Amino acid sequence: QVQLAESGGGSMQAGGSLKLSCTASFYSRGDLAVGWFRQAPGTEREGISCISSDGSHTDYADSVKGRFTISRDDAENLIYLWLNNLKPEDTAVYYCGDVLERTSIPPECLITPVPGGSWGQGAQVTVSS
Repeated sequence: QVQLAESGGGSMQAGGSLKLSCTASFYSRGDLAVGWFRQAPGTEREGISCISSDGSHTDYADSVKGRFTISRDDAENLIYLWLNNLKPEDTAVYYCGDVLERTSIPPECLITPVPGGSWGQGAQVTVSS
């Protein structure tokens, strides 16, 4: 089963930027669509972005569209989430996970976790006003 691990969280003032990384291992190149999710205290986990297995398709939740960017570097087994123009409401633990994908050509990811799929341990992002 694929293993995922997040890194790069931290504290930032509103308006600042951060980069999160997700290291993926034990997967076949071209078979892994990845999503980013976040969970603030007392709330349910929210899906915020995904990237397809071939990197050609991305999707974003309205809450982060235009501010966050997802990308991948399969040579390094890394999936990135660039967080720009951060807001206090972006404060949460951020997770990467494997997500569902439509078998279209090209493939299209869904910001929906694979049932029973893999998760990293999470990375804390704290944004102060």
